[in-house]
Amino acid sequence: MAVVLPNAMLTVYVLAHPWARDANGVPVPPNPGQKPTPRGTWPGAVLEQPDGSWTVRLDPQAWPVKEGDTVSDGAGRSWTLTSSRLHAVPGCPDVDYVQGAATLNPPEVP
Repeated sequence: MAVVLPNAMLTVYVLAHPWARDANGVPVPPNPGQKPTPRGTWPGAVLEQPDGSWTVRLDPQAWPVKEGDTVSDGAGRSWTLTSSRLHAVPGCPDVDYVQGAATLNPPEVP
């Protein structure tokens, strides 16, 4: 088993889940130009993989997070989660974490 140490302070932006539905029952995502309120900033880890994807490790306080939610660091980078899973060890909450896969978002232009 490998241990991934924190390498960044990560802020989590969680969309409203589940999404609202239109008159036909189709889920309507929130306005992409409106950033959700940050949930918190905690130590975490972001690592680029050889295939260009990213893995994200978040503090369990960030849970629940889902596909489409955004994570950002203090350096101005942000990632959109493509999957997430809470890893909880019964009787040992000190090692709990949220594992995610993400894509790096292009830098925002002022």
